[in-house]
Amino acid sequence: MKIAITAETDQGLASPVAQHFGHAPYFVLVELHEGAVRAADVLANPFAESHEPGQIPAFIHAQGAEVMISGGMGGRAIGFFRNAGVQTATGANGTVGDALQAYLTGTLQGAAPCAESVAHGHG
Repeated sequence: MKIAITAETDQGLASPVAQHFGHAPYFVLVELHEGAVRAADVLANPFAESHEPGQIPAFIHAQGAEVMISGGMGGRAIGFFRNAGVQTATGANGTVGDALQAYLTGTLQGAAPCAESVAHGHG
């Protein structure tokens, strides 16, 4: 299983979770095998400065991620992931490792559009 998590820095599992999905500087792509971390690769977000709707979800899907975890995410991005068969979870905080653990233990589940997205009519 591969899980992508938004990250503020390139410090892998020790990086703080990025709270704004679309402008996350990095993604940590975690590969799990039998419940243990096999690899945690840091990918720079090629669309952090500017992107069209759907570009980042397509990029994450192309990396083979089955789950996308972020602090916050807009409703349109959640929809793009849903259409691609990628599960989403929002509300993550702390480090990427903390968010991964919360997801794996079931304390971080589901996604809801961030307040900014709803305010702009993208909810």
